[in-house]
Amino acid sequence: MLEGDLNRLSHATAPLLERCAAEGGLVVCDISFWEVGVKAAKGTLTLSVDAAVWLRRAERAPGVTFLPLDRDLLVLSTRLPETLHGDPADRMLVAASQLHALPLVTADKRIITYARGQRSVAVCDARA
Repeated sequence: MLEGDLNRLSHATAPLLERCAAEGGLVVCDISFWEVGVKAAKGTLTLSVDAAVWLRRAERAPGVTFLPLDRDLLVLSTRLPETLHGDPADRMLVAASQLHALPLVTADKRIITYARGQRSVAVCDARA
């Protein structure tokens, strides 16, 4: 949303994120910062500025709070079924959702499929 590229999100996702931010309820897990950095470095995510600058701007976005990685979250991510996802960052996002009872907004098909079969993970399908 910082880049204004909403074409990749479902029509319902952008208003949902904006509403959550306006209410101070948009939570971003710290592992997402790492993911942005990795994807920018690999060239699979294009940003208008350097990833470090973009992330500093994201830190100051109104209505956003950040969820640190803690030991309980890290351990829980290792206990999720292997069929969920091989990506440790995605496993941490699911663990964060479960541990803190937070809905997870994602376009990742594997996470969406997993979450729909679990009562402990609420998911918002962000795919356009």
